[in-house]
Amino acid sequence: MTEIKENGGCPRCDLRLTELRFLTVENPNFNRTNLRETDLKEAVLPGGDFQNADLRRAEAERADFAGSNFAGSNMRSADLEKANFTNANLTDVDLRDADLNASIANGAIFDDADLRNAALIRSVAVGASFEGAKMDGVNLERVDLTDANFKNARIRQGKLDRIKAVGADFSGADFSGVRLVSADLTNANLTKVDFDGALLRRTRLVGADLTGAYNLDPSRILGACGDETTKLPRGIELVECSY
Repeated sequence: MTEIKENGGCPRCDLRLTELRFLTVENPNFNRTNLRETDLKEAVLPGGDFQNADLRRAEAERADFAGSNFAGSNMRSADLEKANFTNANLTDVDLRDADLNASIANGAIFDDADLRNAALIRSVAVGASFEGAKMDGVNLERVDLTDANFKNARIRQGKLDRIKAVGADFSGADFSGVRLVSADLTNANLTKVDFDGALLRRTRLVGADLTGAYNLDPSRILGACGDETTKLPRGIELVECSY
């Protein structure tokens, strides 16, 4: 711990299984570092360089990674519950099976990341970008995704119950088998989205644009509502929103 603090990090080091709980270093350098199964709980490491690092199964609950760069890193099955990723760069990161529940990811970039079967329940990701991400089986229940970007993301079989996605951009996304129960998609961009097998129950679509959306099954639209500004594909009708 002392050596890492003095040197401002440890790039390319082998720190697997190391106890680094509560480590505090600003702008640390862990580029290409092996942090596999390392204990980083409640570490304070804002502005860090974690590019191409190995953080598989690392324990980083409540860690502060605000503004850090994780591009190309492997964080599969990591415990990132309640961690702070505000404005962090997680481009092309492997986050399969990761626990991101109750995390803070406002302004974070997850473009082209692999979030298959990851959990982000009750997280906050206002203005975050998930463009082109693979998110099959992801759990986004109760996540605040206001103004988030999901262009061309693959969210097959994802659980999006009670999300707040006001003004979010899902254009070109794959919603095959997605659950949208009591979700708020007010003013969302849903153009050219594939809704094959998706369930829309009590979903709010006021002002949403579904132009070019396809594979919507009317029998699986249950209590979803919109208004006169909602743009729907031919053959789809919604009740007027009363909530």
